[in-house]
Amino acid sequence: MSIILVVEDEPATQLMLELMLQRSNHEVVSVVSGEDAIAFLANKPADLMIADVWMPGMGGLALLQQLRSNERYHNLPIIMFTASGDDRVRTEAKRIGASGFLTKPASSIEVTDIVSKHLGNHSI
Repeated sequence: MSIILVVEDEPATQLMLELMLQRSNHEVVSVVSGEDAIAFLANKPADLMIADVWMPGMGGLALLQQLRSNERYHNLPIIMFTASGDDRVRTEAKRIGASGFLTKPASSIEVTDIVSKHLGNHSI
């Protein structure tokens, strides 16, 4: 069973992701901010992270940048998740080191496909 860290400040979206991932037999840990994600990862590893781009405090891009600057998280698959259709956000996320990208609302098939794809490439 893989541990997936969901970083999402919107309760309904957080719950939706939890249910989708739990149905695929993943253990899901949810936090509401980039700061909470860093605190979690400092104490326990995750196999994959899904992070909202737009959150109060440390947003997803800042979180991505901080994690990618740390050798410990270089191989952690990080999927960015946003309602924005702005290609500049996607381009910036890829430049910083996002493993993949989901646009809200994402279907269960989209979520499970991208998670399966990146867990298959995961090696910590």
